[in-house]
Amino acid sequence: MFIVKAEIRDKKGKSFSRKLRIEDKFPGVLYGFNNTPISITMDHNLVFNLQKKEDFYKETLCLLIKEKKYTVKVHAIQRHAFKMKILHIDFIYAKI
Repeated sequence: MFIVKAEIRDKKGKSFSRKLRIEDKFPGVLYGFNNTPISITMDHNLVFNLQKKEDFYKETLCLLIKEKKYTVKVHAIQRHAFKMKILHIDFIYAKI
């Protein structure tokens, strides 16, 4: 099982997302099962290297947010049109 560390983000919007990407981070969202969506920020290089493996998309992942573990699956990934960059990831809660 892959472990992805994330931080909760308070700010939203295009300008904040651009600032994150300059810092080699990118935004994401965790949602599903009638829970309130959680806006998160992740390290780009860590996730980019993990997503090169096929199992990243097939298996459940462990999302670590503030010492709390969430079992999730990748729902959608938004990538830059021509740069090797991830722009955004949506995660959904996974049933075990």
